[in-house]
Amino acid sequence: MHASRRQLLIGAASLPVLSAALPLLSMTAAPARAQTASGQQVPSLYRYKVGDIEVTVANDGVRTFPLPDGFVKNASREEVNAALQAGFLPKDTLSIQFNPLLINNGGKLTLIDTGNGPQSGNSTVGKLGANLNWAGVKPADVDTVVITHFHADHINGLRTADGGLAFPNAEILVPAAEWAFWMDEGQMSRAPEGMKGAFQNVRRVFKDIDSRVKRYEWDKEVVPGLTAVNAVGHTPGHTALVLASGNDKLFIQADTTNIPILFAANPEWQVQFDMDPAKATETRKRIYDMVAAERLQLTGYHYPFPATGFIEKDGTGYRVVPAQWNPVL
Repeated sequence: MHASRRQLLIGAASLPVLSAALPLLSMTAAPARAQTASGQQVPSLYRYKVGDIEVTVANDGVRTFPLPDGFVKNASREEVNAALQAGFLPKDTLSIQFNPLLINNGGKLTLIDTGNGPQSGNSTVGKLGANLNWAGVKPADVDTVVITHFHADHINGLRTADGGLAFPNAEILVPAAEWAFWMDEGQMSRAPEGMKGAFQNVRRVFKDIDSRVKRYEWDKEVVPGLTAVNAVGHTPGHTALVLASGNDKLFIQADTTNIPILFAANPEWQVQFDMDPAKATETRKRIYDMVAAERLQLTGYHYPFPATGFIEKDGTGYRVVPAQWNPVL
C-alpha cells in the first residue's frame, strides 16, 4: 500500500516538532553522569524530640586504631576479638565515636559535652563546630554547656585553637565532685605519672574562667528539664543526665559504657579508661537494669551515630536496640 499525498504532507509537517523534541528526549534518556567521589561524609547531624524538647546529635568524629593490649582490663585479646566479630566489626581494630548533644528547650540552647576540640591536619575528630554550623548554630548562640566529666574528649572543645572560649556566651556547668577531684593539688601530686597529663589538661581548659564555671550536684535539675545522676566509676565525678518533657524521658549515659558492642554485652568488662573499674561495673549494671526496666530511650556518647536506642536484658548482659529513625519532628 502506498501512502497518499495527504498522509505524506502530515508526516512531513510533524518532522520539525519531532526534531525539536529529540534533543530533549536524548537529554532525559541519557544516564546521569557520575560525579567524582568526594571522600567526605555528609554532615553528621540527627534530630529527635523528647516531649517538646528538640535534641540534636552533633557528631565530633571517630577515632579508628589498632586494638591495644589491655583495652579491656579483664578480658583476653581473643575474647575481645570474638565480641567484635559477633558485632560484625573487624577484629584487632577499634572505632570510637564521639557524640555531643545539643538541647533546644524553648529556644534556650544547652550543649552536653564539647568533643575533642581543635585538631590539626586531616584529623577524623574535632568536627563538632562544623556540624553545629551545618545545624545553623553559631558558637555564640549556645546558652549553657553541661560537662559530664573531665576526660579530654569531653572538655577540650571548650577552647578554640588560639586558646579562647569556644562558646563565648555560655555558662559552663560541671559536676561538683568532678571539679573537687581534678582541681585538688594533692590528688595531682599523688597521681601516677601516666595520669598527670590529664590533670594538667583540666587546668589548661579551665584556667582563668572560674567565674564562668558553676558546679552542680547530683539529683538536682541542672537546667530546666535536665537532671544530674550519680554515675561514678568511670571518673570520680562521672555524671549521667535525664532529660524529661511531659511523659517523655531520655537517659543520657555519657561514658557509662564505652563501645556498646563490647561493654553493654559484657557489663563486667572494664575499659582501660575506667578510673575505678569495680565501681564503674556496679554503676553500669545499676543504670542498665533501671533503663531496661523502665524502657527508657538512651543515648551514649560513644555509641554508633546517631547514638540512641533502648536497652534490654540479654542473659548476663544487655542488648542495644537502635531507636527507629523518624523523619518528622
